[in-house]
Amino acid sequence: QVQLVESGGGLAQPGGSLRLSCQASGFTFGSYGMMWARQAPGKGLEWVSGINFDGSDTAYADSVKGRFTISRDNAKNTWYLQMNVLKPEDTALYYCGKDRQRTRTVVGPIPFSEYDYWGQGTQVTVSS
Repeated sequence: QVQLVESGGGLAQPGGSLRLSCQASGFTFGSYGMMWARQAPGKGLEWVSGINFDGSDTAYADSVKGRFTISRDNAKNTWYLQMNVLKPEDTALYYCGKDRQRTRTVVGPIPFSEYDYWGQGTQVTVSS
C-alpha cells in the first residue's frame, strides 16, 4: 500500500536550516508529483511547495520563495524540502502529499483534494 513517511523536523533557531524528507513506497514514484503543506497552531492548512513528476518544474508559496527548495531523488523514492533562513512564522506541522494524477505537469498550487495520500507530518519549530 502507499505510504509516505516524513522526517527531518525539529527545533531550529531563526536564520537556521532544516531539511525535510518524505520517503515514499507502494507506487511508481517517478510518475507522480507531490507537494509540501504546513499547518501552524490555530491556522488552516497552507500549501508550501510543489514539484512535478519528473522534477522539471517546481513552485513555491510567496512566503517561502527564495528560502525553501523542493527536490526529489527517484533512486531513493524520496522528496525533500530544504528550508533555509528559517523564521519563527515557519513553525508548523509539515506534511507531504502525493498527487493523485499520474504525470501531471502542473505543480500548483492545486486543490488539496488533488493529493490522495499524505504523510503523518513532521513538526518544525523555529525559536531562539
